[in-house]
Amino acid sequence: MRLKVGKIINTHALKGELKIMSTSDFIDERLKVGSVLLISRGNQVIKEVIVENAREHKGFFLVKFEGIDNIEEAEKFKNLQLKVDEENLSDLEDGEFYFYEIIGCKVIDENKNIVGEIVDILQTGANDVWVIKTDKNKEILIPYIEEVVKNIDIDNKIINIELMEGLI
Repeated sequence: MRLKVGKIINTHALKGELKIMSTSDFIDERLKVGSVLLISRGNQVIKEVIVENAREHKGFFLVKFEGIDNIEEAEKFKNLQLKVDEENLSDLEDGEFYFYEIIGCKVIDENKNIVGEIVDILQTGANDVWVIKTDKNKEILIPYIEEVVKNIDIDNKIINIELMEGLI
C-alpha cells in the first residue's frame, strides 16, 4: 500500500527545490534527509526520489531531492503527489497510530451503541479531532483525548469511546 504524504504545489528558486503541502501526520519523519518517497500521479509512480534537504517555510515545506538540480527538472513535478510505501513507515510507540489506521474504524460508545465511522482527522494543535459519520449521514466531532477515547483496536477496526456530557 502507498500512503500520500504531500502534494507538490510549485517550484522554489532555481536549484530544483519543490514547495510541498504536507498531508502527513509525521512530516518530519517523511522529509528527513535520506528518506525515500515516490512522486506519483494517482496510482502511477513517476519517479522514486531521495530527500537531500528539507525545511519549513510559511506553512509549507521546501524540499530538494537528489537528482533534481534545476528549475526545469523540478517543473515536471508540479501538482503531483508525494507518497511513501507502507514498508518504509517506521514503527510507532504504543498508543501512536497512523491516520490511515484510524480512518475507517467503527466507533462504539460505553453503552455498546455504534456511533459511526471515522472519516477524517483534523489537526487542531492541542489535540486531534476525529470526524465520525453516523448512519444518518451526520458528522460528529470528538477530541482524541484520554477522557473520551478508551480503547483502540486497530486489528478489528473498533474504537471504544465514553461520551462526555454535551459531546454530541
